Amino acid sequence: MNKGVKATVIGSVFAVMVGGAGYGAFNIVSALNGDGGSGAGGSEVKSGPPSADEVRETSEKFFTDWEKGSAAAAAQFTNNNAAAQTLLTSYTEDAHITGVKITPGTAQGTTVPFTVKAKVSYEGKSQPLTYKSSLTVVRGLTTGKPLVDWKPSVVHPELRSDQDSLVTGSSATPPIEAVDRGGKVLTKDKYPSLGPILDALREKYGARAGGTPGIELYVRHDGNGAPDTSLLTLSKGEAGKLKTTISATAQAAAEKAVTRYDNSSVVAVKPSTGEVLAVANHRDDGFNAAFEGKVAPGSTWKIVTAAMFIDNGVTSMNGPAPCPPDAMWQGQTFHNLKNMQPNENATLANSFMRSCNTAFIKLIDEKPLTDESLTAEAQNKFGLGRDNWKTGITSQDGSVPAVSGPDRAANAIGQGQVTMNPLNMASVTATAITGVFRQPYLVSPKLDDRELATAEGLRSGTVYQLKQMMRMTATQSPGTATGVMQGLGGDIGAKTGSAEVDGNATSNSWFTGFRNDVAAAAMTEQGGHGVDAAGPIVRAVLVAGD
Repeated sequence: MNKGVKATVIGSVFAVMVGGAGYGAFNIVSALNGDGGSGAGGSEVKSGPPSADEVRETSEKFFTDWEKGSAAAAAQFTNNNAAAQTLLTSYTEDAHITGVKITPGTAQGTTVPFTVKAKVSYEGKSQPLTYKSSLTVVRGLTTGKPLVDWKPSVVHPELRSDQDSLVTGSSATPPIEAVDRGGKVLTKDKYPSLGPILDALREKYGARAGGTPGIELYVRHDGNGAPDTSLLTLSKGEAGKLKTTISATAQAAAEKAVTRYDNSSVVAVKPSTGEVLAVANHRDDGFNAAFEGKVAPGSTWKIVTAAMFIDNGVTSMNGPAPCPPDAMWQGQTFHNLKNMQPNENATLANSFMRSCNTAFIKLIDEKPLTDESLTAEAQNKFGLGRDNWKTGITSQDGSVPAVSGPDRAANAIGQGQVTMNPLNMASVTATAITGVFRQPYLVSPKLDDRELATAEGLRSGTVYQLKQMMRMTATQSPGTATGVMQGLGGDIGAKTGSAEVDGNATSNSWFTGFRNDVAAAAMTEQGGHGVDAAGPIVRAVLVAGD
């Protein structure tokens, strides 16, 4: 309802209330808020979860009107009448979906799963449509009536926000046939985690790949700039072939590995070229956290901090890096992981292998280090934090702000204000073991003449020490990664990490490692220590190779 109209109606109602019809006025105002009336005779408003009968009856009525195409009637059984009516109207008029038959499944409490079977028809083309979704029944806030808790995903699970809509028509971009580095076709069906990435590649390169548009049912994401999500093809366009850097073998291993842990992401790159070999996410929201995430990387970041120490002459792999029980920096005390034995005679290699936080904290005030030193190391040597990576799709290249106070110490151990994602940390490992920063990419820059980011890279002496420390962490006691990397052949190395997040009882799990010419990094939200979740994911990808 138009805001001006609503204000006029309420004003009229107020005049009626003054005339003695207050009860009727309450009903109208309540109805305008999408929560129905209060019930006749001032009866007591129900509270508590809806009963099984209420869940069944409400969902059945909603389904019946939806099947009839009666958007206004169906919307009356939701707690957001206006939004529901708009989307259900668009379902018929814009998406051209008819013949809807809904089969409810067994309710789980107040949640009802269901299957939709329908037909999409447009300009003489027609295709059957089948998908699954669910709804939840709640009580109206003022009426106590059982109502469908409105979310766009009720209508289709790919509708994730109020700005999303279903549309049938000529696709905005031609389809692509994405292939891996060896020519194998990459599809959403075979590699589900690639779905959003293939959509993004189609959005950017569909026209360049030489195809022609078809007629499709798709989700238009108007609110966040995301590419359209194709759901059903009524008339195939001509697909243009798009070669990617993906390795189908590594991708299959990555897809399988991330499904073992909720909210997990992994990326593998080829250090000698920068090519992305695999990218996989296991999330409900479709977010490409592997490329776009911005979270603390925990102790995997000590690779960059160690490089800063070596490059600035603070210490070396065989030089001192004492590991006391705790360390204080400008009023804040930092601790090690529980049960870590202190070692005042530790070398940098030993403290790196064990991931001793206090050793890194104690060294950050050594001359010539300043508040800007870590930022300079990250940007100039590892190519991070300049917002200039051009991977072929949307990506973030990390953030390493120059800070003072306690966050300078926290930054050194991958906490504080440092944010990264698995793509960034796979690149860190690749730079650490080759000495050359090669910006990761998913599609050859020759396709669209884009310029890849550059950086100085590392001196050979720094590379030798970083690679040796990562090898020791993966193969020698007391290296924290030995349990995960044990039994892997070839040249291997790794670094574990866990990152604390405010409000979470369990830390995020991080792990990065290399095997020959493959570097990989993974992150699992609330996965615990690096070896608990992220480690096994990386191992699986390294086993697959390229």
